Amino acid sequence: MKTRITELLGIEHPIFQAAMSWASSNAPLVIAVSNAGGMGVLGAGPLRPEDFKKILVEIQKGTKKPFGVNIPLNGTRAKELLDIAFEHRIPVMVASQGGPREQMPRFRSIGAKWLHVVASVEHAKKAEAAGVDALVVDGAEAGGHPPPSQVGTIVLVRRVVRATNLPVVASGGVADGAGIAALLALGAEAVQLGTRFIATPEASVHENYKRAVLAADVHDTCLVGPAALPIRQLKNAFTRKFQAAPAPEREALFKESSLKKAALEGDVEWGKVEAGQSAGLVDDILPAAEIMQRLVKELEQARKRLASL
Repeated sequence: MKTRITELLGIEHPIFQAAMSWASSNAPLVIAVSNAGGMGVLGAGPLRPEDFKKILVEIQKGTKKPFGVNIPLNGTRAKELLDIAFEHRIPVMVASQGGPREQMPRFRSIGAKWLHVVASVEHAKKAEAAGVDALVVDGAEAGGHPPPSQVGTIVLVRRVVRATNLPVVASGGVADGAGIAALLALGAEAVQLGTRFIATPEASVHENYKRAVLAADVHDTCLVGPAALPIRQLKNAFTRKFQAAPAPEREALFKESSLKKAALEGDVEWGKVEAGQSAGLVDDILPAAEIMQRLVKELEQARKRLASL
């Protein structure tokens, strides 16, 4: 299936594996998705520079196909991580949380494509004006950092498609091929899945984290944290304590918990178990390559079903 995104990036299927901090901060998941014809994306945000270098070398040994790297541009280690990504001549940058204009020229000089993550029409237009190659549009159903506006994926993606001329990768609330087909029908040219890829052997999070995703239903997530940058995570002891606390105490409570506590230590009651509403559509742990095969098959089935109506 060809779209502007598959043509731009040289991938076979319009399917992205999202950058999910610790869950995608390793080589095996990225390699598996890219080798299966999708776009594997390394979450570089939590990595130390020396580890980032090693993982990039491992990915480049493990696949000759395109892969992406996500770097939050406002992070404390952003400059060093960007320098390393440039030195390793990464093929695709999937940047977030900051302005892209300053960094793009040097990445363009090595042939890299620049995708920018946005969660509003305003930011989509700014990214387009800055000259990015494509947009990743996060809707409210997404895990991690959904839009503060809480506008759902269907509405936000359609609005951005109408407001810009760039190809759009839609993200949020999708765990199967039918969901991919739905967002492609809105005008997206690829679809990004995060939570579905947490439930894989390759995802680098604790087994407790993966099991918590399997156990969750569609209503078992909530938003916590500051209103300007909330996170969506599974409901647990931490979220209940946070939501019951008076407003002045919430900032300190939020800082007491961490994603690392859940992802690496397996404390899924008091850690931040970031996941999207699509956790309620995930009920098995499968190798990433098998998930890719299933998604492609389901997408084709959905296309045939629509064509027959």
